[in-house]
Amino acid sequence: MSYPKRTAALASAAALAGSAVLLGAPAARADVVDVNYRCQTPIGVKSAVSPIDIKGVRNGGGYKITMSWQKGVSSSPVELGKGAMSPSATIKLGGADSGTLAVSGPANTAAIPANTPIRISDLSGTYTPGRSGKVTFTAGTLTIKALGTTTTCTPTNSPKPSLTLDVTAAGGGSSASSSGGSSSSSSSSSSSSGGASTAGQLPQTGPEDSAVALGTLGGTVLLAGAAGALWLTRRNQPARR
Repeated sequence: MSYPKRTAALASAAALAGSAVLLGAPAARADVVDVNYRCQTPIGVKSAVSPIDIKGVRNGGGYKITMSWQKGVSSSPVELGKGAMSPSATIKLGGADSGTLAVSGPANTAAIPANTPIRISDLSGTYTPGRSGKVTFTAGTLTIKALGTTTTCTPTNSPKPSLTLDVTAAGGGSSASSSGGSSSSSSSSSSSSGGASTAGQLPQTGPEDSAVALGTLGGTVLLAGAAGALWLTRRNQPARR
């Protein structure tokens, strides 16, 4: 094969590789979002700020949604023994769908000292799309039950969505549908779930176009190399007389 033809073939392969990466990029965006909580406790109002991470993993016809707190919230004036604290929360749905998703998790696995920020375990639930399109997931109300009392923590800073998924409802329902998605909460943390598929793992953090940017960069480098090889080949050819 002549040098010009070989170079053209290399350029075509680079373009196809770039297109494959673009098509394979996951249609999701996940961000860690700071949430300002106002907690109504049995001993008064307390405030706390915690970064919230929400992840989605495809599971059958829906998604397993996991909500994580990176800092503790609220506190107790007395020690909470192992298993004394039970957390749950809601996640607001937006975009193409609406309503709330209930998520829950296990009780504390170790004692929580008095006057210490309560670290919330990962909470999870199952989201089944009721409408097709881009659906956003935003931190909602956190509820902590301990020693016969209930503490309710509500976001006060109108946090932005922590996760955006491009979903398709069963039967291809459009975003104009009047019915919202269905959900069910899980009583175990994401690490203890043995049946969830990880094949559809979505990115935890970072912009949705990161994979696209990498694919475009790779294709550009290969095309630039091919163009350079073609230029050198033509330059080294003897001039025609």
